[in-house]
Amino acid sequence: MSPEEFRRWGYAVVDAIAEYQQNIEKFPVLSQVSPGEIRAQLPPHPPETGESFAQILQDVQEILIPGLTHWQSPNFFAFFPSNNSAPSILAELLSAGLGVQGMLWATSPACTELETLILDWLVEMLDLPPQFKSSSSGGGVIQDTASSATLCALLAARERATDFDSNRQGLEQNSAHKLIAYTSTQAHSSVEKAVKIAGLGVENLRLISVAENYAMQADILAEQIEADIQAGLTPCFVTATIGTTSSQAIDPVRKIGEICQKYRLWLHIDAAMSGTAALCPEYRFIHDGLELADSYCFNPHKWMLVNFDCDCFYVADRSILIRSLSVLPEYLKNQATASGAVFDYRDWHIPLGRRFRSLKLWFVIRHYGIEGLQFYVRKHIGLAQEFAQWVQDDSRFELAAPVPLNLVCFRHQGGDAVNQKILEKLNQSGEIYLSHTKLDDRFTLRMSIGQAQTNRNHVQKAWQLIQAAAE
Repeated sequence: MSPEEFRRWGYAVVDAIAEYQQNIEKFPVLSQVSPGEIRAQLPPHPPETGESFAQILQDVQEILIPGLTHWQSPNFFAFFPSNNSAPSILAELLSAGLGVQGMLWATSPACTELETLILDWLVEMLDLPPQFKSSSSGGGVIQDTASSATLCALLAARERATDFDSNRQGLEQNSAHKLIAYTSTQAHSSVEKAVKIAGLGVENLRLISVAENYAMQADILAEQIEADIQAGLTPCFVTATIGTTSSQAIDPVRKIGEICQKYRLWLHIDAAMSGTAALCPEYRFIHDGLELADSYCFNPHKWMLVNFDCDCFYVADRSILIRSLSVLPEYLKNQATASGAVFDYRDWHIPLGRRFRSLKLWFVIRHYGIEGLQFYVRKHIGLAQEFAQWVQDDSRFELAAPVPLNLVCFRHQGGDAVNQKILEKLNQSGEIYLSHTKLDDRFTLRMSIGQAQTNRNHVQKAWQLIQAAAE
């Protein structure tokens, strides 16, 4: 493809994206295709000769778009928001065009130094504890998702708890030390996966019961830790959640942190979606006690207008994380690394290679500014609170959990079968998309409000559809 052709088709792709964003409400939110339907429309074998780019774009429009569930639709209220924005999309395009490989400072100094700066900016923007700044003993790094952040935190916790010997295997370590990890029954499944990958074994993950608000019970955590110590085991890691996936419950971070300090356990905080709320001073109560944490993460790709993937992961002591993950073969050795004056982010996560992901954070923060980002957060939380009031005002429905921010868990009082029927009817309509969970083993509807284009009229329409589906 010549530079002239690239310009022509590049403009065409941008036009297609702009048109998609402009017309996204016309599509069924949840894809209406059947399993195998998309593949059946595509050739079973790759082409022997190259095809025209016009044909490729046509197939995108005619075959792939109908097979998408439209996460950017203002009528998408399922799971969690997965936002993007024009500045973020353009930054991703630029990142692809530059083709940067940022595994070492030396392989692209601007890639590393911009990332360090932007992660420091976010410490200020969210009023995070100063130990998470790069100028301290800690610092931040961009991971792909909160799942990877949890795994890296657990590996660092294992390192600290065992005085890691690089000549020993992880499973042998755990056999010797019998390491135990803790989280709540409402925590994300990534904690269980991390325990498996790190070699601790799921039998050594303690799921701590939750209170009526679905937040971890700190006193039960303390009792379980003490019991494990008495049994000759080695507690090493706790994950607390700020905004659980099911109900957006906020664990008592301060109480949990004090327990972790007493027993010298690594405390990791998962604030995947909800952490963005701390852009607004009035919602920073969610971070109470965060100064007691060893690591923290949140996902700008959920609720901060940054497209997937982008998780911001912070540690209070970067040396432990680096010692856990650093491997330096001869072909990666260089003068800058040897000087110790630079960050090599390959040592801060699982992969060696890394994209120029800080570009999209930089573009979004500069384009919207703190005030612009705060506007979206406040709008979505306000809409969720209003929706929660509508639920309370309808005698057929009830709130199933507290509504601290932008997620409303509710149910029809007719029971599980009625709620499941309502959900199926709504999602099959294509007009809106909701997801569900189970709280106290009861089928519960979830209304997650956080898409960039969602306004009051969309939430109002959704409530009218929910009411109609209940009749």
